[in-house]
Amino acid sequence: MSVVANLVVGLIALLHIYFLVLEMFLWDKPQGLRAFGQTLEQAKASKVLAANQGLYNGFLAAGLLWGLSLGGSGTSIKVFFLLCVLVAGVYGAATASRKILFIQAVPAALGLVLIALA
Repeated sequence: MSVVANLVVGLIALLHIYFLVLEMFLWDKPQGLRAFGQTLEQAKASKVLAANQGLYNGFLAAGLLWGLSLGGSGTSIKVFFLLCVLVAGVYGAATASRKILFIQAVPAALGLVLIALA
């Protein structure tokens, strides 16, 4: 089960690296506009905030990858960063878009359950 848990944690880290790229580098490009359902004007007005948000997603990914790199001794680090992802996902779903619950919070909850079962 720990292999499956680590695979899910790794996928969540990759997802947050993708968020970093979207928010920091593609925010006002066609792919970013489509991903976040924004107009070019909206994206230009919020580009600095989005880049900041992307940086935070990068920190979440780095924490998860750090936990994975430590093997069995990294469990508490993986749990901490998954909890951060879960809280961010729930908050984002409540304040920005309900789909964030399924894109961010549900995978983090799944990762936490798999770690608990491992």
